[in-house]
Amino acid sequence: MSAALLIALLAALFLLRQPLLIILLSITAYVHLVWGQGDLTYIIDDMWRGIDKEVILAIPLFILCGNVMTRGSIAERIVNILTALTAPIPGGLAVACIFSCAAFASISGSSIVTMLAVGSVLYPGMIKAGYDNRFALGAIMSGGTLGIIIPPSIPMIIYAFVTESSIPDLFLAGVGPGLLLTAALSTYSWFMNRRMPARPLDVRELRAALRRGIWAMLMPVILLGGIYTGWFTPTESAAVALGYSILVEVFIHRELKLKDFYVVVVDASKLGGSLFPVLAVALSLNLILVENRVVQDLVRIMQEWIASPAAFMVLVNLLLLVVGCLMDINSAILVLAPLLAPLAAAYGYDKIVFGLIMILNLEIGFLTPPVGLNLIVAMTAFKQPFGLLCRAALPFIAIMLVCLVLVIWQPIIAMYLVRGTG
Repeated sequence: MSAALLIALLAALFLLRQPLLIILLSITAYVHLVWGQGDLTYIIDDMWRGIDKEVILAIPLFILCGNVMTRGSIAERIVNILTALTAPIPGGLAVACIFSCAAFASISGSSIVTMLAVGSVLYPGMIKAGYDNRFALGAIMSGGTLGIIIPPSIPMIIYAFVTESSIPDLFLAGVGPGLLLTAALSTYSWFMNRRMPARPLDVRELRAALRRGIWAMLMPVILLGGIYTGWFTPTESAAVALGYSILVEVFIHRELKLKDFYVVVVDASKLGGSLFPVLAVALSLNLILVENRVVQDLVRIMQEWIASPAAFMVLVNLLLLVVGCLMDINSAILVLAPLLAPLAAAYGYDKIVFGLIMILNLEIGFLTPPVGLNLIVAMTAFKQPFGLLCRAALPFIAIMLVCLVLVIWQPIIAMYLVRGTG
């Protein structure tokens, strides 16, 4: 009965559109009063216990790294290389858009950073080259979502925190779905623009782009290679990425002045300042849920009503698609992952696979109104009507839904590399 009331409280707070911090504090207080020792001061202790982990440093470091690269020229140099490579393909600029988003995603960890970094370079170029405005917007917005599925990914790190999962395993599991999405989106982009004129491969242009962009292209190799070979941990990889991006942008490319670094740090601090209080409360909630076997009560209730793992997965996917329309991905993971991951495990779903399914669902939320972040940011960045952006995203949402179904149907897409290294 208490678990049912918890679900009802959660639903009521969502319907009342309360701030996330209020939702988490209310639920945490309820759990402490009902299942805990009734002393709300323990919330503070649990907040400290939850957030006092070295790996949590990876989040502000990746945020700061993304800001450095956005203000520098790493994205532009990656785009130039891929544009030169895809020039001989009809609709090559559209394909280069998706490829560039995938390449930048492998070093940014953020959907919005990826969309803005690549879109600021390619959107004017695609319009000038005669590409349909709606298609160009859809490609850039959907390509930006690759930033949270191709490792490293900030949402994957957050999911790992609240579910006590392996960050390297989540990163490895993201490679297969990330490549699947890249292939599907780029194939659609080629098909829709197959009548656009192509031009012969310009070796001189490609050589010049490679010479200018070699340091940018080395970054994902260093970053991901270091993680998977065991040279450094995910937290250390974030520090390496930040140090490398500063070195390249300030001393090699010379696109970022040291005096500009103050603004970069302030912007990153604002984002971290809004995220970490929520993260601390969410981890406090996770601890009290585990210690007082609240999740086990929820599992029992669910299994009384839903016997089939397939039915559970259908309901969870519908829930996540709806939540993705109403909440940003980090907030949704903080609220729902501690509850849903153990439920999925009880129905036989691997925690890593479920994490990828959850992130893929919420990734689609970046393109769905009313609070799709890529839609909102694109409306400001590209000065386009919100309704037009929603229509532009529709075909790309359909493609992403197909890829989601494929990953659910064939989880080996996500787990192949994980099992190969296990």
